[in-house]
Amino acid sequence: MPKIKTHKATVKRFVITKTKKIKHRKPGQGHFNAGETGSTGTKKRRDITANEAYVKTIRTLIQK
Repeated sequence: MPKIKTHKATVKRFVITKTKKIKHRKPGQGHFNAGETGSTGTKKRRDITANEAYVKTIRTLIQK
């Protein structure tokens, strides 16, 4: 069987931490953020862990 190529778009969007958690940026922070409250803007700055349903798929695409 040939090796599976790394999916480059997935590598750019997700990060694997030292404790093997998968983190990514919160969606919806590109533009139109001026009308949101301060607390919403603050929450969007933080990274969040990936949903457990997708962890196996993400690991396969990243190859780690």
